[in-house]
Amino acid sequence: MDNTFDGESFKQLLEETCRHSPDSLERRRGLTKIIRMIVQSGKLWREATDYYEDALQQTWIYFCQNLCEATTARSAYDLAVGSVTTWLNAYLKRRLQDGRIQKSEESQKRAFLPQSQDESQEGMANPLENLAGNPDIPPLLEETYSWAEQDPTGELRQTHVKNRPDITAQILILRRLPPETSWEVLSQDLKASISTLSGFYQRKCLPLLCQFGQSQGYLD
Repeated sequence: MDNTFDGESFKQLLEETCRHSPDSLERRRGLTKIIRMIVQSGKLWREATDYYEDALQQTWIYFCQNLCEATTARSAYDLAVGSVTTWLNAYLKRRLQDGRIQKSEESQKRAFLPQSQDESQEGMANPLENLAGNPDIPPLLEETYSWAEQDPTGELRQTHVKNRPDITAQILILRRLPPETSWEVLSQDLKASISTLSGFYQRKCLPLLCQFGQSQGYLD
């Protein structure tokens, strides 16, 4: 079992987090701390596939819904059964398998489509565009989307790449939130180099995200 997640300190954090009601600020803070531990451990399963981020987002939703009480699963997470990373990796791999199956099915359908119909399919709306409005998204992500879209102070729209007022912090933050747009695609869409965009994101966008997280109690 993973020693990082079966120690007394993690058990205390888990118990403290689950002691609070699902909609409470204390529960959200606890979930954020545990997510941070999982990410920093480097033990979450990774794959270089174009559907990985979607599967990972589904996994975090599952985590928030079933860590303390069974909302969508038959039972909640049980520390005695295995580490939290083992529990999450099992679910993540199932969602990745779903992604492989879906991609295979789409490839087979595409092979039999006439060219004109195939091209029209490419113009169809991406169902992931509705992800921000999904009520099952973890509170942290849902509230971050809302903050970035509304930009109540106007700071996100006013902060932009030098000599490029069309590339704002608001645009980059929204497009880098899960399911994130790759830097390659952003570079093509915004007609700016990857180094320019990623450098601006590190220097300007991430501090703004951290400030928001601290104001909401997600970050210390």
